[in-house]
Amino acid sequence: MSTLSDPVNLSAPRGSDAGLTPKQLADKYGLSVSGKRPSLPQYVRQLWARRSFISAFATARLVAQYTTAKLGQLWQVLTPLLNCAVFYLVFGVIMKSRDGVPVYIAWLCIGVFVFQFSQSAIQAGTRSISDNLGLIRALHFPRASLPIAFTVIQLQQLLISMVVLVAIVLISGIMPAMTWILIIPALVLQSLFNTGLAMVMARIGAKTSDISQLMPFLLRTWMYVSGVMYSVSGYIQTWPQIWQTVYSWNPATVYMDLMRYAFMPDSFNPHKYPGGYDAQGHQLPKALILPDHIWIMAGTWAVVAFVLGFVFFWKAEEEYGRG
Repeated sequence: MSTLSDPVNLSAPRGSDAGLTPKQLADKYGLSVSGKRPSLPQYVRQLWARRSFISAFATARLVAQYTTAKLGQLWQVLTPLLNCAVFYLVFGVIMKSRDGVPVYIAWLCIGVFVFQFSQSAIQAGTRSISDNLGLIRALHFPRASLPIAFTVIQLQQLLISMVVLVAIVLISGIMPAMTWILIIPALVLQSLFNTGLAMVMARIGAKTSDISQLMPFLLRTWMYVSGVMYSVSGYIQTWPQIWQTVYSWNPATVYMDLMRYAFMPDSFNPHKYPGGYDAQGHQLPKALILPDHIWIMAGTWAVVAFVLGFVFFWKAEEEYGRG
């Protein structure tokens, strides 16, 4: 018989539950661990159920992004245009990269807009968890909603900027063609690729915040070697075939080539742009080269990056926002 001076263990089950382990108690009353990672099919269903939240979150963040700037949403268009102007001055005029490329301004702008889509999605994905810890700790929702939403923001920005890009292409003398339809599947594949990479970087960024400081340098290096401002085909012609093949699988180059082919198919016609030099010794534009099986490359990168990125992120679902 216990007395008032005896310690009482309030956490020990009493009555009919006496002697049951915590697991047996949880099974008896249908309890589950808070924040437990759901199975992969359950996780996919939860994400699909939150699609309205993802869309609303992305739109709200996009609208709020430039509210403190006097030019507001115009910066969504001005930023890539200013990048194009700087790259044209440095690489096109000073380094004369424009001489061998057909319709250089349109070619450059397409590359800048397409690469910036991947660059911004990866950078935003890296900080999507660490910058939203308050939201994560306050509300229960699939954490993959955040890197997906930040990729949607970048896609929305690209679509808005595409209005200006189309104007640049038309001013450059390129008329709309049936290949412009290819812009849609190319954007879908690149969006899947970006989302997968954003989820990979979101998990890494959640554990190692320093990676967000390193990403601008890594992405800038990726941009310089991907042929955004100059054609890399002339530089790799002397490389061994195996390295040329490896280089041709660079996903940034693959998606830029697809978009450039969709917008300006005549630039890939060797009869229209045979290359060589004119009588004054000036280099003439040479037709661009579209690698064989480029759609297979684009599809492979999209599927592999998205599936691996999704599974990689889901594996740490219960860890986000803790510690």
